[in-house]
Amino acid sequence: MEKIAYLCALLLVIVNTFMVDKLLNRIFELPIVRSFKINTTPRWIILLIDMLIVTVSYAMLVFSDMYASHTVAPSAKILLNWAILVVVYFLVTYISKSYTCVIRLSVIEDLYRTILVVVTSTLLLFGINAVVHISTGSPLFRYWSVILIGAVSFSIMMIERLLIKYFYMRLTAINEGRRRVLVLGTSLDSLILANALKSEIGGKYEPVGLLSIKNGKENEQINGFKVYRFDPENLTDIFVGNSIYALIFNASNNEMMRNGLADHFIRNNIALLSINKVEEFELDTDKENNTANISTFIKEVQIEDLLGRDPIVLNNSLVSSNIKGQCVLITGAAGSIGSEIVRQVAAYNASKIVLIDQAESPMHDLSLELQKSFPQSNVELFMGDVQNADRMEMAFKKFKPRFVFHAAAYKHVPMMEINPTEAVLTNVLGTKNMADLSLKYGVYKFVMISTDKAVNPTNIMGCTKRLAEIYCQSLFFDARRRGLNTQFITTRFGNVLGSNGSVIPLFRKQIEQGGPITVTHRDIIRYFMTIPEACSLVLEAGCMGAGGEIYIFDMGKPVKIYDLATRMISLAGLKPGVDIQIKEIGLRPGEKLYEELLNDKEKTTATINKKIMIAKVRTYDYRDVCDHIEQIVDFAAKGNIHHMVYAMKQFVPEYKSNHSEFEAIDREIEENSVRAVELTTPETEKYY
Repeated sequence: MEKIAYLCALLLVIVNTFMVDKLLNRIFELPIVRSFKINTTPRWIILLIDMLIVTVSYAMLVFSDMYASHTVAPSAKILLNWAILVVVYFLVTYISKSYTCVIRLSVIEDLYRTILVVVTSTLLLFGINAVVHISTGSPLFRYWSVILIGAVSFSIMMIERLLIKYFYMRLTAINEGRRRVLVLGTSLDSLILANALKSEIGGKYEPVGLLSIKNGKENEQINGFKVYRFDPENLTDIFVGNSIYALIFNASNNEMMRNGLADHFIRNNIALLSINKVEEFELDTDKENNTANISTFIKEVQIEDLLGRDPIVLNNSLVSSNIKGQCVLITGAAGSIGSEIVRQVAAYNASKIVLIDQAESPMHDLSLELQKSFPQSNVELFMGDVQNADRMEMAFKKFKPRFVFHAAAYKHVPMMEINPTEAVLTNVLGTKNMADLSLKYGVYKFVMISTDKAVNPTNIMGCTKRLAEIYCQSLFFDARRRGLNTQFITTRFGNVLGSNGSVIPLFRKQIEQGGPITVTHRDIIRYFMTIPEACSLVLEAGCMGAGGEIYIFDMGKPVKIYDLATRMISLAGLKPGVDIQIKEIGLRPGEKLYEELLNDKEKTTATINKKIMIAKVRTYDYRDVCDHIEQIVDFAAKGNIHHMVYAMKQFVPEYKSNHSEFEAIDREIEENSVRAVELTTPETEKYY
């Protein structure tokens, strides 16, 4: 009978619990509750509640003492003891900032801080009590009562926090439209992210588990989250079988995702979401009424996120010490590279930033952006074309820049094959104008932005950039010989992710239009870097260089453009070859299958940054360079394309056209060389 009674009692408890839970569900489903919006509780209220809990604990002790002894303690003594108790707890709580925790997100940290407050306050009260006891012979409190107050206060505080977390979770549960997700990893960061997403009011995502990359026990749980073991062959079963929308990962997993892990999910059409840092959704402890909108920090993974490598750590202190308080002139300021250089220079507090560009509307847009983002910056807008030496000289006369970053250039290979004279006039003559004026007006450093297409060029654009490199380098050595101090530096890098007219925006647009994606060749490869990295490199090169250097960048592994297209289609939630076709259209004029950062004969030397190297290249005599460039520019100005390209190929013999009408000139030069050899060889030697 006794066992039956116990079972009945247990059953009654379960039934009552179930009834209470059903009642709570009904309450939380009421429209007035469903529409209730709740923000983070103001911290002063948490502090006030904690002091109220201490007061209640003390009151419980006082009343229990009165009840047990059947006596009434003097009210003055009760109030004095209460005041000392609250002051001690208040000071310890305030100093430890335990009241600043976001209760619905906190777990171990909140428990630790509460224990710290109670233990510290108890010890301080013991000390105060001992001093009073020694001084007066009568203690303020009985020693055991101090411990009892601490224990009761701690218990009530933890119950209060658990209740708050419970109600937040119930409010969270009524939010509809959440997408089920897995969080990558079982580390502390992953667990914090999963808990934060689960506790978010009005969130977009519902974490249903953790995806473990390491071998672990099947179906184990961590803090209530089911652990799924990563299996490339079983990903579809995990995600589709459990109606899971996406995988979320944080910054600590970036390298692993870039090194091939992401491809497993992309191939299975599983959406990828990322959050840069777990700290991004931690709240500012100095602001009240703050809300943790974690979902706003989560973004869909873009192809740019998977093409990068470890971020380049650049010497910001070196750049800052050089740029701060200086006048900086930037050509091509409204372009992809130029505008990012402008932003970074503004962040380094240059005294004046002179923007030069001929594109009116982009310049206007950049001006508005700078007014909003860098209102303290002194920005000068100077419209003009670098081909116009007189107009450019006006800028140097007026602003007297200390640094010049020359980003103005025509860069699109097929377009320059069609308009070769403009490529020469802008990329070669324009660079010469800016370099000559920098020397004339005593600029400290002139930094020219070049390209990997200048190495063994196969097109007009690449050759014009190589000519510009040659001119700047030869001008530096000539200037140094004459005792002039302007330093001329070149930076050379590959394709920039997301720049105007680059392949990624093109592919993205083609996907939006339903395809097909057009690639020139299935085997074509390219190096990529991000715009901020490229511009940081330019700034550091400009500050570390002493003149005459051509800086190159460790750009990691090259990317196959066909693979890039398939990954972008999959990231868009579509199937390559089914939803979006990939069409090969053949190499464009002047295009080659792969780019090089160094000529075969070139070598490199290391710098203080292991990702940045100096290319040792052939040097040229300045007068000889001037004669050839003057001739090439003269042909360009007259529109004599044949003679211009012929002269370019003679001066830069590694320039061999590819998929271009100018291949005929290569054959002509080769035939002329053979003929010249035949004319200079004695008749008798021809037979040997």
